[in-house]
Amino acid sequence: MTSNTLQPLASADFPTRWGKFRIYGFRSEAGSTGGAVEEAVALVMGDVHSTPPLVRIHSQCLTGDVFHSLRCDCRQQLEMALSMIRELGAGILIYEQQEGRGIGLMAKLQAYELQDSGLDTVEANERLGFKADHRDFALPGEMLKALGVNRVRLLSNNPEKVEALQRAGVEVVERVPCEVKPSPHAEEYLKTKKEKLGHLFSSR
Repeated sequence: MTSNTLQPLASADFPTRWGKFRIYGFRSEAGSTGGAVEEAVALVMGDVHSTPPLVRIHSQCLTGDVFHSLRCDCRQQLEMALSMIRELGAGILIYEQQEGRGIGLMAKLQAYELQDSGLDTVEANERLGFKADHRDFALPGEMLKALGVNRVRLLSNNPEKVEALQRAGVEVVERVPCEVKPSPHAEEYLKTKKEKLGHLFSSR
């Protein structure tokens, strides 16, 4: 993806329970990475230019973010990121529409059904004909550059997000762990993240 394939669509004041942000909407052009059009938002708080800001790249999770599902740690990570940004007084949260590691909501529910029969998250995705993780994280790097941010502290356990930003020309000066206390329902989910997807956990 190159910067001329990225369209800034809107920006507005965005007060939240974590404080006042500015929300920016972006769209990538079809074909920029060989895929479909993708839209995402960035929530920006405070001065994100004088020092490398804390940045969280969060993939949409309807089941966790909205319905408080205990099958994953997504909502806990989202709230942790917003709380940390509030405490620092500055930072960026990028929210991508990549439900179910990019396979979409209905396929994610089908994967849940397979997991109920004993498959882990990776096996379920592959049984449905998908990669273990369908995301490429190309869009966030372009969004950060459009916001004038070229150096970040990335709040993530996923080394692929670090590599994606570096490929986009955004320097990750520090990877900050994004670890939360999981529900017992999410133990196998997190075990698979570590063992099969290479996620980094200091406490597991």
